[in-house]
Amino acid sequence: MDLFDYMRETKLEQESPLASRLRPRTIEEVVGQEEILGRDKLLYRAIKADKLGSVIFYGPPGTGKTTLAKVIANTTSSGFTQINATVAGKKDMEEVVRTAKNDLGMYGKKTILFVDEIHRFNKGQQDYLLPFVEDGTLTLIGATTENPYFEVNGALLSRSVIFELKPLKKADIRILIERAVYDQERGMGSYHAVIDDDAAEFLADVADGDARAALNAVELGVLTTPRSEDGKIHLTLEVASECIQKRVIRYDKTGDNHYDTISAFIKSMRGSDPDAAVYYLARMLYAGESVTFIARRIMICASEDVGNADPQALQVAVSASLAVERVGMPEAQLILAQAAIYVACAPKSNACTNAIFAALDSVKNTKAMVPPHLQDAHYHGAEKLGHGVTYEYAHDFPKHFSKQQYLPDAIRDQRFYTPTQQGYEQKIKDYLQWVRE
Repeated sequence: MDLFDYMRETKLEQESPLASRLRPRTIEEVVGQEEILGRDKLLYRAIKADKLGSVIFYGPPGTGKTTLAKVIANTTSSGFTQINATVAGKKDMEEVVRTAKNDLGMYGKKTILFVDEIHRFNKGQQDYLLPFVEDGTLTLIGATTENPYFEVNGALLSRSVIFELKPLKKADIRILIERAVYDQERGMGSYHAVIDDDAAEFLADVADGDARAALNAVELGVLTTPRSEDGKIHLTLEVASECIQKRVIRYDKTGDNHYDTISAFIKSMRGSDPDAAVYYLARMLYAGESVTFIARRIMICASEDVGNADPQALQVAVSASLAVERVGMPEAQLILAQAAIYVACAPKSNACTNAIFAALDSVKNTKAMVPPHLQDAHYHGAEKLGHGVTYEYAHDFPKHFSKQQYLPDAIRDQRFYTPTQQGYEQKIKDYLQWVRE
């Protein structure tokens, strides 16, 4: 590093956002994540002993993934290189590998490569790193907000330990807020600001586990709030609410939180909890989820989990789907709420779901011909082949029922649909019992 590089880095460090300046330099300064950073935990011991193998840090934004990588950079005797997968290309990786090989061969010095947003690498880029991770040329640290089991190659996963970082607790966020306001060296302490207790409590709450969101609000409040008569900047509850504007909902419409929330929504409807169903619906609507996507999931649940226990549920869901497309937001949220609550409160049966899966399994594993009397007889010569000859038209018989065979011979006694005693399906069960007897 020459003088100009040093001056540039020093300038960037001084003018970088508060959240970046406050990053811990040692593992003892890290707040939260006790589940993986407790003194008796593997990650803490590996960092302290400088014996870290390849790892992947997985968790929502603002939980400390990059922070941990920086802590490792400050404590390791290995070379440390950082690239961001959103902008790095193959040439960047080739340069990292070339330098790592030289350092290992000439000085016996290992290299740690930190890849931020590693899920942004395509399969080819991830495959390129694999042999160098495998032979020890590189120790990989990957950071991702997406589930690595979906986004990272299995070969890299098998050579790495995955650590999941959870949203920070409210008490942890509160500690970071106090540090941000009063730290003279790296925080906003030189501005002589003070934060009211209720304002700090509010920010810690609405940050929703995202430290960066809370620190950005503190920085904005300090820099934009005029000094009071006592010469201090007072961060009141009003200032705090203006700076963070509204509760942060951690929800990425293409990421894990999207799938987690829709999963909770469906399971709440299936579990007959209308309160939970409408809560998760509200989370999705608040975050800007597509109303047509939500409507599709309600329709699926109405068929898969309610079925014939209440056939009306599917009609309600389909009507809601059509209505939200015609009405749009914000009124569409009323229609979706009605449909979701109806499906949640409806009696439940998955007998139809089980029936189609059982039938599909039978089709895949059994060779069976359609019985001749059920085959098409509406063409010349069909009668000579015996197609439809002995078919009995159900409406010609008492109660519009004829006891004839409909399943192929190979599976003539098989039962796919077993109705439950739930709701309207009890009537179906009684009718089928009469039919089958």
